[in-house]
Amino acid sequence: MSMIENNKELQVAAIENGTVIDHIPPHQLFKVAALLELDKMKNNTITIANNLPSNKFGSKGMIKISDKFFDDTEINRIALVAPNVILNVIRNYEVVEKKQVSLPDEIVGLVKCNNPKCITNNEPMQTRFEVVDREAGTLKCHYCERKVKKDDIVIE
Repeated sequence: MSMIENNKELQVAAIENGTVIDHIPPHQLFKVAALLELDKMKNNTITIANNLPSNKFGSKGMIKISDKFFDDTEINRIALVAPNVILNVIRNYEVVEKKQVSLPDEIVGLVKCNNPKCITNNEPMQTRFEVVDREAGTLKCHYCERKVKKDDIVIE
């Protein structure tokens, strides 16, 4: 048996320009894809891989998107469900920027307050949450002070 026949690992093509989102927890991969509205991208080549081997986490998910670069609002959306992903910005097939995604101190207009009596659910205004525990992903509404845990977060 030749070396080629023994190598059954599938290689995913490199992208010339775009973004690679790496180290996504496998159970959060499709949430990340939904938050980034990948289904609405009509002209970008998108590669989604899940349950890839990871030395650090055991397994991981990864998304490669050609010709797409994310702004801070889009990155904040990722951090809400997968706070430790790595964003790799690719230009001319080279990683030109690598950043760890993390929750900001404050999140404005992304998360719905789960308190039906909160003013943000009864008046036309943006929500505002303070991040009170980055590790657990706990947010606190600026207006009604209700705490929302990561698993209970509803994206607007």
